[in-house]
Amino acid sequence: MKPIKNVNASDNYAEKDYQELLHDTIAVIESSRVQIAKQINTSIMSSHWEIGKLLEERKLDSKHGDQIVKRLSVDLKAKYPHMGLSPRNLWDMKKFYLRYYQEDIKLRRSVAVLPWRHNLVLLRYDLSAEHVIFYANEILNKGWSLDMLLLALKSEYHLSIQASEKSNNFAVTMSGENAEYANEIFRSRYHLGFIDAVEPLKELDLERHLVNKISSFIMELGNGFSFIGNQHTLSFNNKDYHVDLLFFHRRLRSMIAIELKIGEFKPEYVGKMNFYLSLLDKLEKAPEENPSIGIILCAGKDHLEVELALQDINKPIGVAEFQYLIPKNKLEEMIKNEIKKRDNDLGIKDLRN
Repeated sequence: MKPIKNVNASDNYAEKDYQELLHDTIAVIESSRVQIAKQINTSIMSSHWEIGKLLEERKLDSKHGDQIVKRLSVDLKAKYPHMGLSPRNLWDMKKFYLRYYQEDIKLRRSVAVLPWRHNLVLLRYDLSAEHVIFYANEILNKGWSLDMLLLALKSEYHLSIQASEKSNNFAVTMSGENAEYANEIFRSRYHLGFIDAVEPLKELDLERHLVNKISSFIMELGNGFSFIGNQHTLSFNNKDYHVDLLFFHRRLRSMIAIELKIGEFKPEYVGKMNFYLSLLDKLEKAPEENPSIGIILCAGKDHLEVELALQDINKPIGVAEFQYLIPKNKLEEMIKNEIKKRDNDLGIKDLRN
C-alpha cells in the first residue's frame, strides 16, 4: 500500500477548523498520557473515547470526513507512531463513543477498563448492556484472551449461561452466608474452549487437558481457587479412591472435589460424590475448615432429575454442564468467515476464483 501524501481537507472544511481539530486531539492524547502508567487500559479508553467524541462533535463521518480523518491520522502518527492511530482506528473510536455515550455509568465503567481490541470485538456484536457487562466481567475476572472472547461470542455463551438453571443443594447443606456465596460462584455451565478440542474426549483425556491448562481452568472457575491435584488418592479400609480434581477455595475455606463425566448426568454420580466428600472430611479436612463441596461436571443434565437425586443428600453438591467442543465443520466455517472478513477489511481480493 502506498503512503498517503499531501492529504488535503475537503473543500468545505476550513484549514483553521482542521488545525483546531488537530490541536484538540493532541491535547486529549497528552492529557491521557499522564494516566497511562497507572491505569493503562482505562487511560487508553479515555483518550479513544474523547477522540471519538471530537469526531462526532465535528460532524465527521465516512462520507464527508474521510479525507479529514486520513490527514488527521498522518499527522497524529507522525507525533505518536505507536498508538494505533490509523484512519480505521479513528473511525472505531467514534463508533465506541456513539455506542456507549448514552448508556449508564455502570456499563461505561465496565468497558473503560477493557483492552481496546476486546472492545472492538464487542462492538461487532449486537449485545444488550447486560450482556456487555457480563462479558466485561468474564474478561477481567478470568483473563480471557481475544480468542477466548471470540469463541464465547460465536457460541452465544451469554445466552447458554442465562438459560441454565443452577442445580445444587447448597441452601440446605451449608450455612446461610456460605450457601449464598457458593451459589454465586459455582455456575450452571462452564466453558472449556481453551483446551482446543474439535473431537470428543474420554474422561481421562479431558482431565489431562484441564490439568495441562490448569491456570486457564482456574480462571474459568473464578477467583479464590487453588489447585491441589488430580487423581487425588484417598486411602480408607485398605482401599484407594481417586478424586478427579481437587481444589481449595480460600473464602469458603472448603476443599472442592470435581468429578468429570463426559456423558449425561446419572443419579448414581451423586452417591459416589457424597462418599468422596465424607472421606475428605474424615481424612483431610482441618478443624478450622468448612465441610468439603462436590461439583459434578457433565456434558448435560436434567434439572429435575438432579434435584431429586440431591433431595436426601446431606453433603453440599452441585451439578454443572461443560462445553468444550466446537463441531469441526462449524469451526472450519468460523475460521473461513473470519479470514474472509479480514480480507474484506484489508481490501484483499480473492485470487482463488
